[in-house]
Amino acid sequence: MKVLLSGLVVTCLAGAASAEMSAQLMGAWTGGPIPEGQHCALQGGDGATPPIQITGIPEGTAFIVASFSDTTYAPMADGGHGTIMFPVRGDSAELPAVPGMTATDLPGGAVIAAPARGSGDYASPGYLPPCSGGNGNRYAVDLTAIDASTNELEKITDFTIGTY
Repeated sequence: MKVLLSGLVVTCLAGAASAEMSAQLMGAWTGGPIPEGQHCALQGGDGATPPIQITGIPEGTAFIVASFSDTTYAPMADGGHGTIMFPVRGDSAELPAVPGMTATDLPGGAVIAAPARGSGDYASPGYLPPCSGGNGNRYAVDLTAIDASTNELEKITDFTIGTY
C-alpha cells in the first residue's frame, strides 16, 4: 500500500483496480494544533472527533471504522482513544463530529466499536479527546472501509488530526 501526503488529503492506493479513498479534515481541524476546546475535560475542554470528509469509498462499503490514537504515547496508540463505526452509503461521506466521553446518542448512526483504553480520570465509554496536557503529542486516526460482513475493503492509516 502506498500513502501519499498532500496538504490535508491522504490517498491510499491499494492497487490499480481498487478505489482510491481519500480523507480531509473539516471544520476548525487543520492537522496542526488541536482546535481550542477540542481536548479532554481534564484540561478544560469538551472535545469531539473531527468531522472528516471521505471520498473514493469502495463499492460495497457499509461502514467506515475510525480508530483514534495518540501516536506519541504508546499505551494510547493503535486505537487507544476509541474506535467508532460510521454507517456510509455511496462513494463519499461526511463523518460527523462525535462527542467525547459518551457511548450513547451519537450522531449519524455512529456506534462505539471499542471504547478508549484510558483508566481512572482518563476512562471513557467512547472517544477520549486529546488529553496529553499540551505536550505536543501527535493524534491520528486509521480509517477502514468494511463491508456488511466486516471484510476490509480499503484503509487509510495514520492520518494526522493534530497535535496537543
